Amino acid sequence: MKIAVLVSGGGTNLQALIDETQKNKNALFKISVVISSTKDAYALERAKKANIPAIVASPFNILGSEKVKLATREEKNEAVSNKVLDLCKEYKVDAIVLAGFLTVLQGKIITEYSNRIINLHPALLPKFGGVGMWGHHVHEAVIAAGEKESGCTIHLVDDGCDTGEILIQKKVPVLPNDTAQTLYERIAPYEHIAMVEGVNALAKRFAFFNLS
Repeated sequence: MKIAVLVSGGGTNLQALIDETQKNKNALFKISVVISSTKDAYALERAKKANIPAIVASPFNILGSEKVKLATREEKNEAVSNKVLDLCKEYKVDAIVLAGFLTVLQGKIITEYSNRIINLHPALLPKFGGVGMWGHHVHEAVIAAGEKESGCTIHLVDDGCDTGEILIQKKVPVLPNDTAQTLYERIAPYEHIAMVEGVNALAKRFAFFNLS
């Protein structure tokens, strides 16, 4: 299964996928392209080191400096979504993996890649999902709510925000003295495991639907 990996930051989950394809000759997926919503994401360097095409699809470079100043969040999201769809078609990808991608996909890409987009969320959905729930904001909310456990979720992407079918979850305890940073550090290794498991699960689904 050929995948596009969508990123916005450091790319540690992208690295987990790269490592899987490099160490496992029978890997169920191949990374065809990495697309970043930010031009300075270190994930782009990870892709280049692995000889994977790396492309920036930010609101700024899609809309231009003048239009982006006047655009609403939804207009920016739509512009990025449409550009990602064009790139996915260009690279003939079968599925899309959101690995820390901070733009909410919307429009045609959701229908054209229905049941073929997965996202990693740093909490145990359906709790602590939705608009604004990303990165340290999620971990801060978990601690503030007095939760005893947290973790990460791999789920299918639909036209909502963090509302699609849950495929995989990994759980860790929330300790009494946790900060957002210490909780993140406890969850992160499980994110990398879940990311690979999630893409493999999607690849098996993809193969099943193509054979049936």
